[in-house]
Amino acid sequence: MSGQGAGDEEAELLARAPAAPDATLVYGPHPDQVIDLYGPGAEGPVVLLLHGGFWRAAYDRSHLSPLAAELARHGLPVALAEYRRVGAGGGWPHTYEDVTDAVAALERPVVAVGHSAGGHLALLLADRRGPDAPRRIVAVAPVADLAHAHTLKLSDGAVTEFVGEGPGLPDRLAAADPVRRLPGTVPVTILHGTADPEVPVELSRRYARAARAAGGTRPELREQAGTGHYAPVTPGTAAFRVLLATLRST
Repeated sequence: MSGQGAGDEEAELLARAPAAPDATLVYGPHPDQVIDLYGPGAEGPVVLLLHGGFWRAAYDRSHLSPLAAELARHGLPVALAEYRRVGAGGGWPHTYEDVTDAVAALERPVVAVGHSAGGHLALLLADRRGPDAPRRIVAVAPVADLAHAHTLKLSDGAVTEFVGEGPGLPDRLAAADPVRRLPGTVPVTILHGTADPEVPVELSRRYARAARAAGGTRPELREQAGTGHYAPVTPGTAAFRVLLATLRST
């Protein structure tokens, strides 16, 4: 959001009171294996919303509940999924397994929408085929190139925490990297602010270049000038309106 600092964007998002869901779906025995449901329950695709927080247990889905409620207010059914995170039974591959289990539990087509680390998880669904493939993926400020994020040591080494240290690190890093699991037939749209200090837009540019080089479905990268990390998932901002318009065009 032009003219607003990263700290201001984060403060504006976190100042929103959590929005209670209309219902909650349990998809596994762990306390974090739950999905909050907002809005219409009719047939058709549901927005599977995946939150960020660099995969750490300190950050849960509550900060995206105002976004879920606002999307529902505009007529979009939303499923805000929680998943096991680092420090609470998560990490690779358990966190991603929860995402695929959540997709199966919804028993209806999904449009996968993820922010930050949630954008990384959404992009991992891009190579799926058949009935379990999302209708579309919209990744907002995603950690789209995991290997490069690891090199940059984003958020004090969050990638290493996620995939684990020690023997086999390169293999785990490759398995968990969206750049190694490029789109098959699933359309992918990436929204990324050029002023994002948390997840540099270069990660999304690298993903888009890799996908173009590989052929197949080409992702659409929409760069948002002057926008930081949190504005696109904060209701009422100009960047949020871009996200809403993108989802309405699905």
